[in-house]
Parts: sequence; structure tokens; C-alpha cells
Amino acid sequence: MNAVASTLAFVESPVQLLNVLEWAHADAAAAADAVPDPEQVLAGVPRQPERRVVAAGEAGLLPGETAAGDGDGSAAVPPLRIVVLPPTDPMSRGQLRRIAGIARDQGHTVQWQEARGGSGAPFKALASLAGEVRRADRIVVGDPFSRFVQLLLVPARAKELVVVDDGTATMEFLAQLGRGERLRRWHRTGTGTVARIKELVYAPVSGRARRRLTPGPGRRVEVFTSMPVTPLPGMDLRVNDFAWTRSRFGPPRLTKGTDLVGTSLVETGVVDADRYLEAVARLTRVHGATRYFAHRRESPEKLRSLSEATGLEIVRPDLPLELIARRGPIGRTIVSFPSTVVHTLPYALDGTGVKVAVCEIDPSWLTATASSRARGFLAGVADTARDVHRLPSQAAPAAG
Repeated sequence: MNAVASTLAFVESPVQLLNVLEWAHADAAAAADAVPDPEQVLAGVPRQPERRVVAAGEAGLLPGETAAGDGDGSAAVPPLRIVVLPPTDPMSRGQLRRIAGIARDQGHTVQWQEARGGSGAPFKALASLAGEVRRADRIVVGDPFSRFVQLLLVPARAKELVVVDDGTATMEFLAQLGRGERLRRWHRTGTGTVARIKELVYAPVSGRARRRLTPGPGRRVEVFTSMPVTPLPGMDLRVNDFAWTRSRFGPPRLTKGTDLVGTSLVETGVVDADRYLEAVARLTRVHGATRYFAHRRESPEKLRSLSEATGLEIVRPDLPLELIARRGPIGRTIVSFPSTVVHTLPYALDGTGVKVAVCEIDPSWLTATASSRARGFLAGVADTARDVHRLPSQAAPAAG
């Protein structure tokens, strides 16, 4: 069994599955670049690999620079085995099924594995997957914070681990890994007694997963991301510039209006619901927005209130926004709060003329229960976004 054939990927969200397809494309392009040209070899000048891997401490690429391959889709992509561990919400499951179909069309094997929704589901899934995990030479994961993924890493013997982008969470993952902290989502407080007991019981598994995700002797770790991060010593960092998406979709038809991108910060308890509604209303008036692309985790009640208060057309995408925007039609200006898309859309829409803007989150919008990390994390997401226009929080709701 060769290294490619024994690659096993685990994804839990539509964006993770999209980024596995991007990684497979980039990895195939890098492998093709590394193969010597026969004519050059005969001439005594072996072809030099063109794979673009960012060394530790080096700044990330700007949107439009190619991280791996030339983005024309010409590199043959070896098939992968992808295991989808779907969440329970219908929007995420619908998007995952759509992208799973695309992945199968690309020649990959996709297994739909229920690991939630019942007391016995996680144990059945672990028992079903343990053998494949032990045999895999390379494991690709989309969410290193996932407790289920961490459990799957316990029996793993793979010498290569790849973490594909899970959006802005990738920034926090590398920061926590570098500080030697336990892996914990930035928006979770976990201050209750039950939460602390659960973390204490789970600590051995979490610690082992953290060690597995840290480069070491006989263990290679790669991170594939669009986020501006610094890898740990010995870690490979490959930039995801959405070459696969750009090679297969678009360029999009542009509308004259402005589109807003929604966020689930209200649903995760970070931003106050009334403040968020005020922010969207103000942005709609100031920028003449006509459509609101909802996050897959936004509640129907919240979206109904937004529509009634602003007159915006609420769009619930059936694919990740990077694909929706690339296929079009899309506004000439896209306005978002600090989120993954302010980093990914400039790559996906490179050369289209679309302007991406990010509206900062005012500290007064945060809820009383928001984690202590929330303010600094959201500011960092906005501050590090490349090739986007920054809007101050005053451009949204008035304070007070």
C-alpha cells in the first residue's frame, strides 16, 4: 500500500471537506512538480521542485500567490478515502452531502459515518474506524479541537498528520499548541463544575492528541491553511490559495450591489443579539446591501428578525461561501464581520475585482458570558486579514 492510497481524512464540516479537496489538489501538484522532467534529466539538469512550503517564522503568501501547483487543474489527483463525521444541524448536513457528491465526482471515496445523535453512536463509530486508523500511513483531520477526532488519534500509527483549515480556529490551534496549552475552542468558557470534571476526565486523551499533532522524531505534521499563522519548529505549512476552486468555478458574474456575510457569533454566545441586529441594519443602510448570506448555524428566528428589520434577502447557501461566491452571481463588495471568509474570499475571488471588507466588533457588543479570549481573538482575525478593506465598528451600530 503506497502513501497516497493509505491516506485517511476525517471531516466534520462543509469547509473542512472543501479544504481536503483543496489539499489533495495542492499535494498532487506538489508531487507532479517534484517529478524530474525526462528531457532535463537526460541533459543532466534535473527539474527543481516548485512546491511552496512556508518555513517556520516566514510570513504567509499574499492572495493570488500560488502555494502549490499552477491552479489549472492539470495535476492528476490520487483518490483519497474521506470519512464524513456529520454534525446534527440540517444546514451543515445538507452542505456536506452536496460537497460529498463533488468529492465523489473527483474520484474520492466518501464514507458517511454517524458519530452523534445517540448514546451509542460515538462508540460504534470508533469501533468501525479503529482498524482503518491503525493502518493509515497518513491521516488528514479538519478539526483538531474535536474530541471525537482526538479519540481517533489514540490508535493511530501514521507517521504523517495533516491538519487542513477549519477557518479561524486554525489560528488558535497553532497558538495553543505552541504555548503547550490544552486544546480548547476560543469561544468556550467551561467554567462550570461539570465542564471542569469532563475536562479532567478527558485530559489524558487530549494530551495524547496534542503530542500526536506536534512534530517530532519519526512524525511529520503539516498544516494546510489560508490563515496568517506561524508554524511550530519542524512543522510544514502549506498555504491554501483555493487553486482547486479557482480552476473549476467562475469567474463569477458581478452584481452592482453589496452582499453581507452572516456569522454565528450570536449563536455561540459571544455577541449580543440586539447589538448584532443593529450592526446589520446600519451596514445595510450605509453600504446599500441587498442580500445576507447566512452562516449555516444561524437560527431561523434570528434570520427572520434580520429580514423584517432590514428588508435584506436572506440566502441560505447550499455550499460553502467560497464556492457560492466563485460561481456567482456575487456583489462587487462583500462585507463581513471577523470570520474565516475575510481570509479565504480574497484567495477564492482573486482577479475578479470583488472588494472584501471586514467590520470590526466593538467590545460593547460582547455578551457578559463571552470568554476572556473573545475580544482579542476577534480583533486579531480582523487585523491580520490581507487585501481587505477594514470598517471600524462605528460604521455599524452606534455605541450605547
